[in-house]
Amino acid sequence: MQVDPQKYKGIFNGFSVTLKEDGVRGLAKGWAPTFIGYSMQGLCKFGFYEVFKVLYSNMLGEENTYLWRTSLYLAASASAEFFADIALAPMEAAKVRIQTQPGYANTLRDAAPKMYKEEGLKAFYKGVAPLWMRQIPYTMMKFACFERTVEALYKFVVPKPRSECSKPEQLVVTFIAGYIAGVFCAIVSHPADSVVSVLNKEKGSGASQVLKRLGFKGVWKGLFARIIMIGTLTALQWFIYDSVKVYFRLPRPPPPEMPESLKKKLGLTQ
Repeated sequence: MQVDPQKYKGIFNGFSVTLKEDGVRGLAKGWAPTFIGYSMQGLCKFGFYEVFKVLYSNMLGEENTYLWRTSLYLAASASAEFFADIALAPMEAAKVRIQTQPGYANTLRDAAPKMYKEEGLKAFYKGVAPLWMRQIPYTMMKFACFERTVEALYKFVVPKPRSECSKPEQLVVTFIAGYIAGVFCAIVSHPADSVVSVLNKEKGSGASQVLKRLGFKGVWKGLFARIIMIGTLTALQWFIYDSVKVYFRLPRPPPPEMPESLKKKLGLTQ
């Protein structure tokens, strides 16, 4: 829908055309670079987020960490995504070629050598800057919105403290918060996603040229499909991540609470 709106006029029409032309296999085109690329990206994203969150928290101190927690989430997630996108870019470029250029290649094994032969390493990283434009705001929204939504759910919706909730109940909260975060992520990152898709399809174009050509309306093509995909994906990512922590008994800090020292300063303690 992003790279050929004349052919794929809507989400249902897109499924219909794909099935008609390529059968069920057409819906799985590019699965290998998607699997490898987003696995590498996810590892870097979640792993580095934890690292940067602790690093920045230590720099701020306990009181400022609480007061500036949203800014902390935004900074830690942006830092993590910068490195995660460097891991993702080559696979994202291959995936888009396979999906959007008929006859170019059907598998990652075919696409990668062909791309390297035609353009060298540049072929795999020419989309990294637009990827940062898409993924860094997306990830900042994903982590900050998730953290604050979890906090709000336990404060206003869940009728008991997290410590009194069972593990399955906690994981349901995680899933709901993840889906809400995913919807906002999709909206924030969609214009840049449209640009990345067109850039990786076309050889000589630049990001500003593509953006100008697509226009305001063009960059929002396929948003509904992306909300469904990213909402579900984000919810599952957080659910799996939290489930792994539960299974391996890794630390799962509760929603942040105001430090006692800050309560005293603000006169909130008796």
